[in-house]
Amino acid sequence: MRGTALAAAAMAGALVLAGCAKDSGAGNNNNASTGDQSASCVTAPKPPAAAAASTSTSQAGEKVDGSKLKVALAFDVGGRGDASFNDSAAAGTDKAKTELGVTSVTESTAAATEDEAAKSQRLDQLASQGFSPVIAVGFAYAKAVGAIAPKYPNTQFAIVDDDSVKAPNVTPLVFAEEQGSFLAGVAAAYKSKKCHVGFVGGVNTPLIQKFEAGFLQGVKAASSKAKIEDEYLTPAGDFSGFQDPAKGNVKAAAQIAKGADVIYHAAGASGKGVFEAAKSNNAMAIGVDSDQYNQKTVEASKDVIITSMLKRVDVAVFDYLRALAKGDLTSLPKRFDLKVDGIGYATSGGKIDDIKDVLEGYKAQIVSGAITVSDKPQK
Repeated sequence: MRGTALAAAAMAGALVLAGCAKDSGAGNNNNASTGDQSASCVTAPKPPAAAAASTSTSQAGEKVDGSKLKVALAFDVGGRGDASFNDSAAAGTDKAKTELGVTSVTESTAAATEDEAAKSQRLDQLASQGFSPVIAVGFAYAKAVGAIAPKYPNTQFAIVDDDSVKAPNVTPLVFAEEQGSFLAGVAAAYKSKKCHVGFVGGVNTPLIQKFEAGFLQGVKAASSKAKIEDEYLTPAGDFSGFQDPAKGNVKAAAQIAKGADVIYHAAGASGKGVFEAAKSNNAMAIGVDSDQYNQKTVEASKDVIITSMLKRVDVAVFDYLRALAKGDLTSLPKRFDLKVDGIGYATSGGKIDDIKDVLEGYKAQIVSGAITVSDKPQK
């Protein structure tokens, strides 16, 4: 969800990153998709082969009874079926039904053009109906949560992608999107046959800039000469960028026409158009949030999806509901990152099997702190 990179980013250890070169290296790329260090686009040394330990709290074995929870999901634009962010949140409550015995779940979806009053009204209505917790899916709900939560001190609220609301009954569920996007950038550089890749963001906000930042840094970590197209669908404040597949198609097609052959999107439901453009123009794509290779709503384009950056909103929502049912919210991580399986990458389709050791090597370095991924784009 959510130009051309010119600056160099400094990295730890043996990785030496150079600025993204103007030339695309398009004439010397026949090995770029093999994962071989001799591939034309890859210029950095292969990272040490070491697997990072993952310890998601959702895997804890203790039986927890969540049958008393009355859960409300207030979706961002797109709602269930967006093949991305909202679907991932829905998967978390679906898992809670199966594993925690949650039986009462209601869902409500924001409209692309609605104002703050409508968001506040939605949360107010859900809380007044006795739902607890009320989970606001998306940073766009921040002001509404801040306004409504104090009115219902005995109702638990959670908000995904925002930690600005400071209230005892509000739990932030935030992520290290830049870490997973770094791995997406590495994958793009390794798989590009033209040494030319692209990023399509939905709405130009600080949150989506984290995806952009990690992607740019990951591409540069693997290649000092890759060319990067870097654009957004809409400016901050215009949230239609998350729900406009046609615009996503046009933007991605334009990047492909310039030479990019791997496009990473962080654009919510607009990503459907990105995939369609990749399929129509013999390019590859990287999904976001959910494992989009397996999403029914983009099934027609699945063959071009080489991986997806997994933002495990499902893990965060499930872990939150589990912790709430246990009565111990202190067990939740402050930020869902690679270390706790809050962020990751998908392997469905087998299209990155040849570079899994590379991705795991970079992942291990991020988890250990040898690599620090910036959440601000370095262009």
